[in-house]
Amino acid sequence: MQTRNYLLYDVFTTERLAGNPLAVVLDSRGLDTPAMQAIAREFNLSESVFVLSPDNPKHRNRIRIFTPDYEMPFAGHPTVGAAIALAELAGEGDAGIFVLEENIGPVRCAVSRHDGATFAEFDLAKLPEPLKLEADPQAIGAALGLAPHEIGFENHLVSFWSAGVPYVTIPVANLEAAARIKLDNQAWSELAPRKSEWAFASPYVYCRQTVNHDSAFHVRMIVPGTPSYEDPATGSAAAAFAGAIMHFDAPTDGISQLWIEQGLEMGRPSRIRLELTVEGGKLASARIGGHAVKVAEGRLFV
Repeated sequence: MQTRNYLLYDVFTTERLAGNPLAVVLDSRGLDTPAMQAIAREFNLSESVFVLSPDNPKHRNRIRIFTPDYEMPFAGHPTVGAAIALAELAGEGDAGIFVLEENIGPVRCAVSRHDGATFAEFDLAKLPEPLKLEADPQAIGAALGLAPHEIGFENHLVSFWSAGVPYVTIPVANLEAAARIKLDNQAWSELAPRKSEWAFASPYVYCRQTVNHDSAFHVRMIVPGTPSYEDPATGSAAAAFAGAIMHFDAPTDGISQLWIEQGLEMGRPSRIRLELTVEGGKLASARIGGHAVKVAEGRLFV
């Protein structure tokens, strides 16, 4: 039996017991994939991170990301949370730039600290790309319990994007419509595209109306399954959503910073910063950023 230290962080928030919780297992040497999966299932959080030595010695660490049921190629709140945890452990909470190796590829992270809160952002390893969506938008709305007139706003339409993890991005009329969504798993399984042979792409619902005055969008993300569950903050979905923003809003050349609010309906308020660099009318690069705070630490006896 080996003792392994782990940390619990709340990510995309500056407040404990808000945002999206994350487990970070600091020394994962000797753990094979089934063992990591079993530990992630034991934590039973949306994702858990396992820290390993990097393949490239110039990089900080390799990380593997698991939900309770499967491994992810990339995810936002584990990247932000792991970057902050590793920087703070190294005494670099004030500033630091390093690379984390993920299944999607090398991910450049930058960590800084302002006004007592630690912030991390990372460059998208893969820019969002459109995927083919065959399902009828009205059927998608019905699977969320919404009427046809509540789907879409301005020129925004239902679309399908991936920046490593695919999401169906669904614009809705306002906060009231967003608050009423309820996923019908059976209906969703009959029309939603698959992200793998065993899982369906998740709906990412958004509207322009927001609770916080400095937010650009209010969003909700529901993970389909039996049972389905809501995620309080989803960086990989924000990365995919950048494609919808580029397509429908066509931001001008330069750097745009957008705050996305999520998790309010479930009592886990979260704030995700999406930064876009546009050159010649096209997305040249993008970054996801947010704060994280440590809430617990302990030891695993495995």
